[in-house]
Amino acid sequence: MNRKERVASYINSKEYVPLKFGELAAVLGVPKTDMQRLKHILAELTGEGRIAKSKRGRYMPVDIKGGITGTLICNPSGRFGFVACEDGGDIFVSGSDMANALNGDTVIVKLNSASGRGKREGNVICVLERANKTIVGVIYKEKDGCLCLRPDSRRIYSKIYIAPENSCGAAVGDRAAVSDLDYNADGRIYASVTDVLGDESSVSGIMEGIVISSGIKREFDAETLTEAAHTAKTVTEHEINGREDRRSELIFTIDGDDAKDFDDAVSVERLDNGNYMLHVHIADVSYYVGEGSAVDTEAYERGTSVYLPDRVIPMLPETLSNGICSLRPDEDRLAFTCSMEIDGSGNVVNSRLAKTVIRSKERMTYNNANTLLEGSDDALNERYGYMLPALREMERLAEILRNKRMRRGAIDFDFPECHIVMNAEGEVEDITAADRGVSNRMIEEFMLAANETVAETAQKADIPFIYRVHEPPSVDKIRDFNKLILKYGLQINTGAEDKAVTPKDFQRVLDEVKDSAGERTVSSEMLRAMMKARYSPDNLGHFGLAAKYYCHFTSPIRRYPDLVVHRVLTKLINGENISPRGIAEAASHSSEAEITAENAERDADDLMIAAYMSRFVGESFDAVISGVTGFGIFVELDNTVEGLVRYESMNDDYYMYDEQNGTANGKRGGRMYGAGDRVRVTLIRSDILSRQIDFIFEENNL
Repeated sequence: MNRKERVASYINSKEYVPLKFGELAAVLGVPKTDMQRLKHILAELTGEGRIAKSKRGRYMPVDIKGGITGTLICNPSGRFGFVACEDGGDIFVSGSDMANALNGDTVIVKLNSASGRGKREGNVICVLERANKTIVGVIYKEKDGCLCLRPDSRRIYSKIYIAPENSCGAAVGDRAAVSDLDYNADGRIYASVTDVLGDESSVSGIMEGIVISSGIKREFDAETLTEAAHTAKTVTEHEINGREDRRSELIFTIDGDDAKDFDDAVSVERLDNGNYMLHVHIADVSYYVGEGSAVDTEAYERGTSVYLPDRVIPMLPETLSNGICSLRPDEDRLAFTCSMEIDGSGNVVNSRLAKTVIRSKERMTYNNANTLLEGSDDALNERYGYMLPALREMERLAEILRNKRMRRGAIDFDFPECHIVMNAEGEVEDITAADRGVSNRMIEEFMLAANETVAETAQKADIPFIYRVHEPPSVDKIRDFNKLILKYGLQINTGAEDKAVTPKDFQRVLDEVKDSAGERTVSSEMLRAMMKARYSPDNLGHFGLAAKYYCHFTSPIRRYPDLVVHRVLTKLINGENISPRGIAEAASHSSEAEITAENAERDADDLMIAAYMSRFVGESFDAVISGVTGFGIFVELDNTVEGLVRYESMNDDYYMYDEQNGTANGKRGGRMYGAGDRVRVTLIRSDILSRQIDFIFEENNL
């Protein structure tokens, strides 16, 4: 068999996984001197129709050419999944038809022509991209003595085999991370242990597993740390030259009690014409993080800081994020300032961007600012009284800006946020509903105004840019939402007719159910109907904010898109040429990094909540019903913790789910449970592994 036939035979073999040119050359052991010959052979085979080349440059057997490419999404509650296809549809795949594909893999699927259930069904015939570089789970032994890993993710059905020499000392019952996955021809998946995370019941081990399995880097590499360590620690006179000097102005930061990186400060003044002049000062991170530097490369890869209950995994090394880039009080700092003249209706009538040097007068906290505005603490008034006039002006301006947003139809979701309080030992001390006081909303309005103003400046200058976009909900999602709110006598235009759906349509629904029993359910379902906000090089507007222009400018310490925006704006005000190179890639990558971070943060929060609540099994709590489903009733405690009351635990009657009215109705006694009802519940289970919290109604407690 000649060389060409050997290559063709290998690519069409059952063991073959589609490879790119370099990968194929490495597997075949082709020396550098024969690389051109291999390219020629592959071109010939492709031209003859004996093999195919995908859009991503992978060579594959010709018989999969007619397949459909997509991402496999496995169901956590059963052995089946769907392939989300590039053509916009989904294809159902049973567990037995997934070959050795795992959740998240990019696959080629062939439709099953025998399907007659009114939906597309198929089977995976090829894996193009492996999504799971590292898998976390618990070590156990099979009956035949083989060491295996049971994945924590319920979306990964396959057992992972571990050779004894690759166990890294992990014992049965340990939680471990494995990588170097080898998809063997016998259908088994083999891997090597890279991290032993302790006993399977260890909360800290589970937390580490969340971070590792998310692919989030826990440490900075040596080159990045060295480069960051050599960054200047103070601002020099040379750096101040050419910048607007704002150090004499009353500028201060307002952040949470435990914040360490202060990337925004504010100041406000009242003009002679009655308008407000709002200055939003943002840390000039782009001055210290050069494009293409080691720190920049690392920041791009991370995309965002990750905020977990027990730690922050920063986008930038702490010597920068908590040091020279942090707007600490009584220290000169380089800033990028957005100044906005705002009239009594909340309109920005004039704006300007400038590179500045500032000196924050105070490190104010939300709690202290709120107390000052309430005037309820004499000691605070004595300490910060000189700031009170400025805070009063800010309070008035924030109300003007908020009223403008509401008039134009911005959607105001007012969910109580969960605040997890950690102690020095890394354990949850308390869980409370986060307090969003006047100063919290004030800073939020100022940041929104700056982000909108900067985006509008970029759009009108017609420069390459990263926008924060939020598209309108799809017609199908609006129709599904309409089914739910119909019982409240409400409907939303689907946007399928000539009249486009607007944010006001949704806000009107929220206003109608405000303070009613169905408010929480309607708000939650509306949020699910919304599209996910993302970063884009195209200005598509922000539906939720009812904004024509929006971007992220105000947090370059913790978000990479903000850093890119700063660089672009620096070139704009300097009159330099702005290249679009890398803008689209940075937008797409940052959107993906954001989703990864949000998933890890949600999993970590759920873990800590379950661990905290496990202390209170057997205790009773006041709660409100937050939703009714076909399998049980969700209840929420006053501290925002949510759990499930299963129908089988309700032994006073046989309850049936009324989907049309969203209630659970007793078949014999006629008792009805619905969203918004106040109830008394007893905690019966809080499992840290599944993060499942179960309650029963107190009257069903035997």
